[in-house]
Amino acid sequence: MLEPAYQADVVIVGAGVAGLSAAHRLTSAGVRTVVLEATPYVGGRMSTEKVDGFRLDRIGRLLSTAYPELRLTPGLDALTLRPFAPGVLVHADGRTHRAGEPGSTASAGGARGALGAARAFVTAPRRPRAAWRTGPSPDGATRRAGPSPDAAAHRASAPQAAAQPLPRTFPPLGGAIDQARLSAALGRIAAAPVERLLARPDRPAGHALAARGMPARTVEGFLRPLLAALLCDPDLTTSSRSADLALRAFAAGRLCIPEGGADTLPELLAAALPHGTVHTGVHVTSVSTTSVRTAEHGELRCRAVLVATGARAAAELLPGLRVPPFHPVTVVHHTADEVPQAGAGLLLDADRRGPVAHTAVLSEVDPSRAPAGRALVSSTILGPPPPDADRVVRAHLADLYGTSTLRWELLAVHHTPDAVPAMPPPHDLRRPVRLLDGLYVCGDHRDTSTVQGALHSGHRAATALLTDLGVGSANTAAPLPRAA
Repeated sequence: MLEPAYQADVVIVGAGVAGLSAAHRLTSAGVRTVVLEATPYVGGRMSTEKVDGFRLDRIGRLLSTAYPELRLTPGLDALTLRPFAPGVLVHADGRTHRAGEPGSTASAGGARGALGAARAFVTAPRRPRAAWRTGPSPDGATRRAGPSPDAAAHRASAPQAAAQPLPRTFPPLGGAIDQARLSAALGRIAAAPVERLLARPDRPAGHALAARGMPARTVEGFLRPLLAALLCDPDLTTSSRSADLALRAFAAGRLCIPEGGADTLPELLAAALPHGTVHTGVHVTSVSTTSVRTAEHGELRCRAVLVATGARAAAELLPGLRVPPFHPVTVVHHTADEVPQAGAGLLLDADRRGPVAHTAVLSEVDPSRAPAGRALVSSTILGPPPPDADRVVRAHLADLYGTSTLRWELLAVHHTPDAVPAMPPPHDLRRPVRLLDGLYVCGDHRDTSTVQGALHSGHRAATALLTDLGVGSANTAAPLPRAA
């Protein structure tokens, strides 16, 4: 417990990854730092529920091995990233395609470079699995004759599934020529300087895609569902510059998740800080440039305050701070006795015939997420859960995976209304972190709405603090990387 008269150089309000990232850079420069967190745990929205040996992420954000802050942030030396299979699986026009694999020299080289630089990167062991239900077609797509055998039974027991809006129709993803053109485009964006991407006009990502000259089948069958998954934005109203950065991270690296659950990343950051730095269960009621007031311990005096909470909580402490709109996210977790035959790939739904935007057998990507002999299937809905969510989602998953889901067991449904801060254009990717001399703010709402953006905003805030406090640090010698 904190003493009422405790003195510190910097008090950080919030123990999410942005605040913990800043705390590492401040303490390594010799700045006495205290981190106060209102909840009983660190990590904020990067939390994981443990249920009967399963590790269930509440939001399940996708990471990339190309995120520079995963390499640059002190305290993440022990982080292990578990990669998805290269590229993604796309369910389009009733077929499952594999797309987005590095194929050109540029994209393959970029991916290899990113993988080599990713700290503590390992390849997840694979469980034995059978082939897909039907063999590949000559154009490389996995064909199915129709819905899974029990899809009709699902729909009969879940009439809400029939109420889903009719999907838009578009040509299938295409054959070898379209795949080659897509691979070349991914290679170009992987190699493009960030400054060039940020110099493009900023407009809604969906509008920008239509003007890029790519075939409609590539845009609708791959780019749109991929960006929706990366940005948690089904309508692609996000800034096109932010979307380009997300696509660049996909093309230059590998999609991945932290081994053991999303909360592993903030817990590693907290554990690597000096003992007594982080205090949970402490509610901050007000802040100033020289103190914070808490409900439990009264006033704590300091030289500077960094507010590192979510956007809504930050605005309560800092009146006048802009609160962005948010993208809601619902994650539905199921378990099955038999492993669905999609392997370690991320499966996107381009047909949009149900509520699930993307799904994956996370136990195939990271075996520590499920007990031995059980499969963990985690599916993301970009919005609120539908009525009778379990039946509707299982009916949709039966079509996506081409297998029976009647015996799947529901583990949890996690709905987060304020899951991801929206980034409509024009979006300032470097919103100020210094508000006043002695008062600072950081978080993904000050950068890009990604783990990279949260870590980088903490990096920027720590640099500003060290400069104002007149403290030198090796961490600030090199130019800061751009967020992805």
